[in-house]
Amino acid sequence: MDIETLTRRYSLGYRHHLFETVLAVHADCFEWMEMAPEASIHAIVTDPPYGVKEYDVDQLEKREAGNGGVWRIPPSFDGHTRSPLPRFTALDEGDIDRLKEFFLKWAELALRILRPGGHVFLASNAILSQPVFAAVVEAGFEFRGEIIRLVRTLRGGNRPKNAESEFPHVCSLARGCYEPWGVFRKPFMGTVAECLRRYQTGGLGRLPDGTPFCDVIQSERTPKRERDISSHPSLKPQSLMRQLVYASLPLGKGVILDPFMGSGSTLAAAQAMGLFAVGIERMEGYFEESKSAIPALAKLEVTLEHWDLPTGAGVKGVQGRLPMELSGE
Repeated sequence: MDIETLTRRYSLGYRHHLFETVLAVHADCFEWMEMAPEASIHAIVTDPPYGVKEYDVDQLEKREAGNGGVWRIPPSFDGHTRSPLPRFTALDEGDIDRLKEFFLKWAELALRILRPGGHVFLASNAILSQPVFAAVVEAGFEFRGEIIRLVRTLRGGNRPKNAESEFPHVCSLARGCYEPWGVFRKPFMGTVAECLRRYQTGGLGRLPDGTPFCDVIQSERTPKRERDISSHPSLKPQSLMRQLVYASLPLGKGVILDPFMGSGSTLAAAQAMGLFAVGIERMEGYFEESKSAIPALAKLEVTLEHWDLPTGAGVKGVQGRLPMELSGE
């Protein structure tokens, strides 16, 4: 595998941009996934928009105007202005049904393009994870547990609306201090060892020091230096994404897909770790931003637990595995 082969196989006639080891494609992911080569992707790592309405044009216009809509505009305090957050508790029954239909269709397409044994890492939240994960399983995936990202958020913890002074010691919802990532696997025949030999999938990568990849990650809110690079409201930190992309390819070989690329944090993490990846983004603004955001994020040196050296595009090879140049398909 090389970047030219990656482009030839996965650009599919859409506008695209090449980087060192990753490819960004401007397309609707449903259309792209219907056309992509069957059983060719080794892993999917993505933070989806939930297909409800937070990235509909009218909702983005409200967010930019500071009117909110489905986006909750939190107050400024401690000298900092907080980024808007989607108000998933505002979704009605029809929205939840739409959510289930969206993820069922999406998961069916994901099942088509993944190799047997390929894993999906799917970001969610405590409110929506149950219907989302159930839809993915209904499509035919095995549920393999969750990765719990420990991070203090601004979601929840509010006093009852319009009755704050009357009930000062009550919060309507627990303050969110974790983010669940669903882990799913495409079914395969035989043993994990046989799947690894044939498809380079079926398991998760151990850490460079040989310890198992764990399902709880002590994380951080996305640092300012990364938010200065990308304006995407759901930007995940490189300290998290580099661990996930590394674990998703157990042999350090193959292609990672992010079908909801945004401005490219998953692709930046893959490039920083010397891995191949493809990202799909339907919104032109974020696709254009990714052209500068991906290389800038990938170049950042980020120290991870169990890694002897900082990770980043300037660090050659992937610790504990073959360098990228020696990795086959």
